[in-house]
Amino acid sequence: MTRTVQPSFRTATVREWPVQGIRIAFLLLATLMACAQTPPAASQGMQLGIAQEHLQQGKTDQAIRECKAVLAADPRSAPAHMLLAMAYLAKGSPDRIADAKAELQQALDLDPELLWARFYLARLYFDQGLTEKAQEQLERGLKQSPGLPNFLSLLGEVRRELGDPAASLDLNHKALEAGETMTPVHYFLALAHQDLKQEQAAIAEFEKAINSPYVTPEMYNALASLYIKKQQFAAAEALCRKAIAMDRTRPDAYLNLARIYNARHASDLALEALRTALPQGREFPASEYYQQLQADLAVERGVAYTAKKMYARATEEYIHALDFDPSRAVVHRRLAELFLQKGDPTGAALHTKEADKLEKGPK
Repeated sequence: MTRTVQPSFRTATVREWPVQGIRIAFLLLATLMACAQTPPAASQGMQLGIAQEHLQQGKTDQAIRECKAVLAADPRSAPAHMLLAMAYLAKGSPDRIADAKAELQQALDLDPELLWARFYLARLYFDQGLTEKAQEQLERGLKQSPGLPNFLSLLGEVRRELGDPAASLDLNHKALEAGETMTPVHYFLALAHQDLKQEQAAIAEFEKAINSPYVTPEMYNALASLYIKKQQFAAAEALCRKAIAMDRTRPDAYLNLARIYNARHASDLALEALRTALPQGREFPASEYYQQLQADLAVERGVAYTAKKMYARATEEYIHALDFDPSRAVVHRRLAELFLQKGDPTGAALHTKEADKLEKGPK
């Protein structure tokens, strides 16, 4: 059977999940507080102020130059190391992640009391899937300065990732009680409610998050997914369009559009959205996120081809989905139906047996 040629992959240094925009949302506040926390010498303060202004304007290369100029004069300037790390992060390049981490660690080696360097180091650990290390840094920061909303909120999300969404709710509500109004708090609360199958509460928190100047494409898309489950397709499509307008390179909004079109029996539009999601020739990280994404895209292609009565193509796509994620019982069920339809009861029985086994779970 001919397989679809897939895009080339590269190794990811940062895991792919909805944090890129949230990192930037934290950036301005953390920068301002950090530079105020450890006042540098007057001349350094002026240069760091210029670097900070460049960073706020998105001029990352200029910010990096100013920070390096400060460090050339004083290699022990902890605020300069931290601000340089933030400039590296703001460039959005995976190649700069190791540099940012090294700068944050250097800042903390020079000044262990530099809270916001510790916050961003925790953020980096978290983005890389090193949740225990992130938790350690956040707990150290809260021991040093109890009740900091940013630390409480991110620690809540770390706990959710470690399998405790109830702890995330508690910590993020404490962040709100401490006067925290930043968008990530509502976003993290929504994710925790989702994990707890509290969909209406999740929708309420997502809606608070998107009504913010710091809204990100991930937030629009997460809410769109819940609207799709509730068959609120017009509202979901509007959110997908907003996510795409903010970032046309993210595939998840196109995936949701395809789900909407398939639900409306608009198969050709669904296939077009899926082609746009992961265009040929573009590189993507070899990460778990993209493995699952490839499986999701193949499933939606299977749905579209089935609706078009192109059963051979649908079978190919469902098998392709299982190549990326063999644990999907529903895909085995659909393949069983397709094999029966083409007169292959043996193949249908094999997929039915596999679906039964997956649905029962481990003994």
